[in-house]
Amino acid sequence: MAVYRKETRIAAPLSEVWEFHSQISGLEALTPGFLGLTVDRILGPDGEPNPAVLETGSRIEMALQPLGVGPRQRWIAEISSRDHDGDTAQFVDTMAEGPLPTWRHSHSFRADGDETVMLDEVTYELPGGRVGAALGPLGGVGFEPMFQYRHWKTRRLLE
Repeated sequence: MAVYRKETRIAAPLSEVWEFHSQISGLEALTPGFLGLTVDRILGPDGEPNPAVLETGSRIEMALQPLGVGPRQRWIAEISSRDHDGDTAQFVDTMAEGPLPTWRHSHSFRADGDETVMLDEVTYELPGGRVGAALGPLGGVGFEPMFQYRHWKTRRLLE
C-alpha cells in the first residue's frame, strides 16, 4: 500500500485545533470546493444523528464529484479511533465504503508550546489490482492539492 504524508505547524494551541477537527463543520470547512463534497448523513456511535463530536464509531456518509465531472462517488467514513492525552491527539478515519479498496487517514496533532504540529497520514490502495498497486505512489500527486488546501485553510481559520 502507498502512504501520503503532510505536516504543518499551526500558530494555535492544540485545544483549539483539536476541537475544530473533532466536528463535522471542520471537515466541511477543510474540503476544497473542487471535490464537490456533500455530507448526506452523520451518525454517532449509538446511531444518534448529527453528533456534536465525531467520536469513535461515528459514520459520515458523503458523496464526492471532483471537478463536477463524472458520477457522484459515494463514500462512507468511520472514525475508527480517537485519542487525546494532553499534549497529543489523534483520530483515524477509515473508508467503510467507497471508490478505493483501502483508505486509512490518521489525523495527528502535537502541542509545541503555544503552537500545534498537525500531521495527516493516508495509507491507501488504488483500484485496479496490480496496475493500481504500481500506480499507488502517484496517488500522492492527486492528494497534494487537497491536503495543501486543508493545511492552508486550517492555518487561515485558526491562527
